[in-house]
Amino acid sequence: MTEAVSWDLAERVAVRVAGREPFAESYHYSSLQPDFEELTVEAEELVARATGLRSLAGPARARVTDRPGWVRANVASFQRLLRPVTERLGPRLLASPIAPVSRAAAGVQVGTVLGWMSTRVLGQYDLLLAEDERIEEQDIVYYVGPNVLSLEKRFSFPPRQFRLWLALHEVTHRAQFTGIPWMRAHFLSLVDQTLGAMDPDPRRFLEGLRRAADQVRTGRNPLSDGGLLGLVMGTEQHAVLGKVQGLMSLLEGHGDVTMDRAGAARIPSADRFSRVLRDRRRQVRGPARLLQQLIGLEAKMRQYEDGERFVAAVESAGGPELLGLAWRAPEALPSLDEIRDPPSWVHRVRGR
Repeated sequence: MTEAVSWDLAERVAVRVAGREPFAESYHYSSLQPDFEELTVEAEELVARATGLRSLAGPARARVTDRPGWVRANVASFQRLLRPVTERLGPRLLASPIAPVSRAAAGVQVGTVLGWMSTRVLGQYDLLLAEDERIEEQDIVYYVGPNVLSLEKRFSFPPRQFRLWLALHEVTHRAQFTGIPWMRAHFLSLVDQTLGAMDPDPRRFLEGLRRAADQVRTGRNPLSDGGLLGLVMGTEQHAVLGKVQGLMSLLEGHGDVTMDRAGAARIPSADRFSRVLRDRRRQVRGPARLLQQLIGLEAKMRQYEDGERFVAAVESAGGPELLGLAWRAPEALPSLDEIRDPPSWVHRVRGR
């Protein structure tokens, strides 16, 4: 079947957009892999003590990569993520005389997004690799070495502290997805529901643009929830997207809180790291800001803040034990509305 996206072209475009990496040639680069191997092990133990979550998949594996390496890993992830859409688009492409042009255009678009993201990401636990990927390429905690070194240099971060701090966040995500037996399958099922129900019809996209124009006229940002994807969704998909956003807000907020809590005794500069990265996220302007909105990163950034507020409110009401009720079953997870109204979730899980 014809692929809806030219993935080879996407990879080439992404590598070009990623640009030169002066810090990839730094003599400090060689310190990254041994440091992250050691600190990822330490981070796992600190996270387990702070959260009670231990991975059922064994020890984490740390891999330091450059931007092209991150791009290659994430091309596989995007293929897995977009499969429900691309499989439905394939037959239409076969019947279309402009199929090569459409595939190439999609490849350029995906490549542009991946290339831009590769310049900003510091670490990532990748849970979206295709099921047929080699086992040694799965369940990896990635660190993008040049980006890490760039921040350390720019803000005079103590390297060992900063690297442990990053490892804590990514290892917390791995504990969430491999320490809670049902979490990975539940998350992927929500993603598949969201994309699988999408009608790959240009008319749906035009309807989304019309709704966006209506929202602009009422003073709302049409890209504020879900990015461009949110514009082409129907009512049913928006309901599933709300579940995804609620889950991701919980996971990101829990990750940030755990990162600071678990490393409190080991990372004196943690507060400064948090402030700098939070300000860095807010300072994106111009075309980069628009790109963030289009691909949904604006919504992801709010997930950190909404999730942290939710975790703080729940723990204030009942401590970490109350928050732990969210890990019992998918039905116990907060919806997006409950993330924004923590007492409503507390009342529901307490049965009153």
